[in-house]
Amino acid sequence: MKMLHAFHKSVRGVLKGTEVLVCLTLAFLVLDVLWGVFTRFVLDEQSRWTEEVAIYLLIWVSLIGAAATYYENGHLGVDYLVQKWDARTRRVGEFIVHVIVLLFSIYGLLYGGWQLVSESMRTGQVSAAIEVPMALVYSAVPVSGAFFTLFAVDRLVGFFSGDEEDFHDTSAMEVD
Repeated sequence: MKMLHAFHKSVRGVLKGTEVLVCLTLAFLVLDVLWGVFTRFVLDEQSRWTEEVAIYLLIWVSLIGAAATYYENGHLGVDYLVQKWDARTRRVGEFIVHVIVLLFSIYGLLYGGWQLVSESMRTGQVSAAIEVPMALVYSAVPVSGAFFTLFAVDRLVGFFSGDEEDFHDTSAMEVD
């Protein structure tokens, strides 16, 4: 049981890291958009790179933020549906959701994302305005897939260990 709690504690540390990453990326996104607005309306000539940077930062914020939201049980649509069921059906539904998330994370995000990044690297594709490798932008997909996979595994471990409630109490999350 100590090993499970050590695993869970390390996953919570990763969660904190994703939250910091999302906050920093969102801060850069806000600054980028503000700069774009300033250059467009005050300087009368919008910077050509701000829109592209905003799109790429939004991709990163969305994908990494979705993984953190999944871990914290913030997926409103699934939660709304599952809460309508009786306790036994709810437990089965939660298990099915975690398995689906795990399978999609592995195949869709990790494998598919890696294929996307690899193909982009192979072709040497770069963005139009800021000329960064598109593989860097696309890497948000497998990175978020790694987070989703780790979080889904942690959810399933908690599910099978029998102490899922204590195991996933994110309201009192502490990382030593």
